[in-house]
Amino acid sequence: MIVVGVLKFPGTNGDFDVLRALELAGLRGEVVWYKDYRSGVYDAVVLAGGFSYGDRLRAGAIAAATEAVERLRVDVERGVPVLGICNGFQILTEAGLLPGALVPNDPPGFVSRWIRVRVVDNETPFTLLYQRGEVVYMPMAHAEGRYIPTGPYRAAFKYVDNPNGSVDDVAGVAVGNVLGLMPHPERAVGPHVSRGGVGGLKLWLSLKQWLKT
Repeated sequence: MIVVGVLKFPGTNGDFDVLRALELAGLRGEVVWYKDYRSGVYDAVVLAGGFSYGDRLRAGAIAAATEAVERLRVDVERGVPVLGICNGFQILTEAGLLPGALVPNDPPGFVSRWIRVRVVDNETPFTLLYQRGEVVYMPMAHAEGRYIPTGPYRAAFKYVDNPNGSVDDVAGVAVGNVLGLMPHPERAVGPHVSRGGVGGLKLWLSLKQWLKT
């Protein structure tokens, strides 16, 4: 049976939203506390959004230094699909599993609203059911989401109307089987969420298809 691990740190708050999205896509999810995470157990892993360790030092910095992320690194090297959403994206960049850095928004402040993003790369495990160039609607909620590259990178999603000053409008970055995304696809999967947006549903269905084929 395919099982997707939802990695939870102190301060993570999007784990049950991810479980709901996985369920709607026909996938089984399992929340795993970071101290209990082991390599080689899950078919895919999601680092849910929130405020790990209260965003002390820098958003995602403390979580990135845990043994759980070192074990996650082993799974990445094995080819396991890994998705970091919002704070999860911040953790992946802090750990060097994705290039670049996520710094305070420009203009400064916490931004929480629905936005449009364009799919740039539809060849990742999480985007293969999207059309390249397709524009979808998802919510965002962050204060440190401005993407700054620190070397070569491959955008997977771009903002249609850049809300945070990210370089080249980048909303998500992919490297092989790893994707980081600042907007929340788990909160855009059906009418049970605000505004009924479904722009994130294809992401979870893409993962399902990838894992089954």
